[in-house]
Amino acid sequence: MTSNARVVVIGAGLAGVRLARRLGELGRPALLVGEEEHRPYNRVLLAEVLAGRYEPEVISLPAPPELVRAKVTGIDRAARTVRCADGTEIVYETLVLATGSNPVLPPLRGLFTDLHRAGHGTPGHGLPEGVHAFRTMDDCLGLSKAVRPGVRAVVVGGGLLGVSAARALAVRGAQVVLAQQAERLMERQLDPGASKLVLRHLLDLGVEVHTECRVRDVRCLGGAVRSVELADGYALDADLVVLACGVHPRAGLAKEAGLAVHKGVLVDDQLRTSDPRIRAVGDCAQHAGTVYGLAAPALEQADALAESLAGDANARYTGTRSLTRLTLTGRDTAAGPTATGPAPFDLAAFGETEPRPGDDVVQIADATRGTYRKVVVRDDRLVGGVLVGELGTVGALARAWEGAEPLPTNGAPLLHLLTNDGGS
Repeated sequence: MTSNARVVVIGAGLAGVRLARRLGELGRPALLVGEEEHRPYNRVLLAEVLAGRYEPEVISLPAPPELVRAKVTGIDRAARTVRCADGTEIVYETLVLATGSNPVLPPLRGLFTDLHRAGHGTPGHGLPEGVHAFRTMDDCLGLSKAVRPGVRAVVVGGGLLGVSAARALAVRGAQVVLAQQAERLMERQLDPGASKLVLRHLLDLGVEVHTECRVRDVRCLGGAVRSVELADGYALDADLVVLACGVHPRAGLAKEAGLAVHKGVLVDDQLRTSDPRIRAVGDCAQHAGTVYGLAAPALEQADALAESLAGDANARYTGTRSLTRLTLTGRDTAAGPTATGPAPFDLAAFGETEPRPGDDVVQIADATRGTYRKVVVRDDRLVGGVLVGELGTVGALARAWEGAEPLPTNGAPLLHLLTNDGGS
């Protein structure tokens, strides 16, 4: 069977769905090919589904009219077709790769032995019972089914995803231990002061946190996980293990098709790959040396590419000044004002959070309220900041950073932004 479409988009995540929707609005409908059986969804909110705050349908994305459920297995650039596992061939004039990323599976003893015995080599498949990646809706639903009050859960990885997963499991009543190899939580986004507040929030939820701690072994019995062994020989009992060790671009299709791939699929400012009839957006794309792996750049790339494919010869993607945002909801907000547990707070980090020699730093901390605000100023311009606490919005500071405009020479306006945040 053969289908025909001028623009074919592989991948029904945030970037692919946004691109297909924008193209439809601009009068150039696209065929979207997604391999997950679920309706397209906002992956950013999976932790809220795991925490029980949202039902899966709440995070669904508007599905474009032309959506095909199929797993693409190959690209024939000469014939301009993509091959699907069910034997279908789809003809394209322009192909867009929005294939996203795969979870990183760390080289743990026991984990890969079981993978090998099961005959699987792809992330998320053939993992021992009780061991879960946390990347897809299936991962989330599998964890949701397994978690219950008192279950012993070990989260491997203390980045953004690991912190989100640990918090979600704790809210569901699990006994959670988080093992982080680095010296602090979310070390890529946060400075030590902000990281300490995130640690305090997790501790208030009952999460046991170990930093500078490397997991080396997953121990199983009868194909099911029973414990996790640390590098120092200490063992953590575990009914569940969540692997939150980062992601890497899903660029296998592009590489097999002979496209230029480094960390991700290499693209230019028009998001063209080394084959001008194939574009790439989102987590799988590497632009100007950067693989973003974040929602905001993926959406901006999709918008720019939609304009380009709809005929705007001047449409370009020149990079994203991205802001990392995480809301840690403690008590069950659905239970009303009588709910118990630590109050929720927001976290936002943008730009350079660590100063260079000669930079000015403005920092305000309130230990009682559990808030922390720090910005870095270089040559009278805001170059980065990190904010933790009950912030409401971070709009004014983000706008000052994104605009890269000189700050007033009088420091009072900046202090006002830090203490009041200026609204959205």
